[in-house]
Amino acid sequence: MGFLKGKTAIITGGGRSVLSDGSCGSIGYGIATAYAKEGANLVITGRNIKKLEDAKEELERLYGIEVLPVQADVNAGGDNEAAVQHVVQETIDKFGRIDVLINNAQASASGVTLEDHTTDQFDLAMYSGVYAVFYYMKACYPYLKETKGSVINFASGAGLFGNYGQCAYAAAKEGIRGLSRVAATEWGADGINVNIVCPLAWTAQLENFQKSYPDAFKANVKMPPAGHYGDVEKEIGRACVQLASPDLKYMNGETITLEGGMGLRP
Repeated sequence: MGFLKGKTAIITGGGRSVLSDGSCGSIGYGIATAYAKEGANLVITGRNIKKLEDAKEELERLYGIEVLPVQADVNAGGDNEAAVQHVVQETIDKFGRIDVLINNAQASASGVTLEDHTTDQFDLAMYSGVYAVFYYMKACYPYLKETKGSVINFASGAGLFGNYGQCAYAAAKEGIRGLSRVAATEWGADGINVNIVCPLAWTAQLENFQKSYPDAFKANVKMPPAGHYGDVEKEIGRACVQLASPDLKYMNGETITLEGGMGLRP
C-alpha cells in the first residue's frame, strides 16, 4: 500500500455523489478513494463545485493527501481547450507533475432512441466524452511523457453491445476507445500506458436511469454472473490503481471489462 505516494492523478468527474441509501454512488469518487489510499495527490474536476468540495474535505480528512478541486465543463458552447488547459496548469502549479490521467466524466441523454435523439443531446455526449478526452490527453501528454505515466479512459458496454436508447452515449464511448488505441500505439515509445475500462457499477447515474427509463434499463443492464454490480472503489477504483502500476506496463491499448466481482478481464 502507498506505492502512489508523491504522485499526482487527474480524475475527471471526481465529485462525490450518493445513492438513495446514502452510500457512494460515483465511479470518479470511488477511483479517487482508491488512489487516496495509495497516497496519491489528486486533482478532481466536474461541473458541480459542491460535489468536488465534499470530495476534497472527506479525502483529505481520511487519508492525509492533498486534493485540488477544479470546476470544469467541456460542452458544445465553451472554449474547451482553454478550460482543459486551465485544469492542467492548475495541476502543475500545485503539484509540479502529472502521473496519471483518468478520463471518467461523461454526460448523455440515455434512454432516448436514435430516432428521437436531438442534435443537442448528441453534442452533449460527444463533447463531454470524446472531445474532453481528446483535449485532456493532448494537454497532459508532455507531463505524462516526463513521468512515463498512465492514461485510463472510460468506455462502456453500450458501445460494445449496441445498447437500446444509448446511441449518442455509445458513439462517444466507441470514439474514446478508438482514440485510446491510437494513443497507445503512438505513445508507447514514450513509456506512456493507455488503457480503456468498460465498467458495470451501481452508481447514482445508473440508479436515476433505472427510475427514469425502466424499459431501457431492463433491456440493457444485466446482473453480472457474480450476482452484484461492481463496487466503485473496491473493484473499479482498485483496477484503476493496478493500471497505474509499473508491473502492468505490458497492458497497453487493452479494453478491460469490469463486472461485479470479476476483476480485470482483458
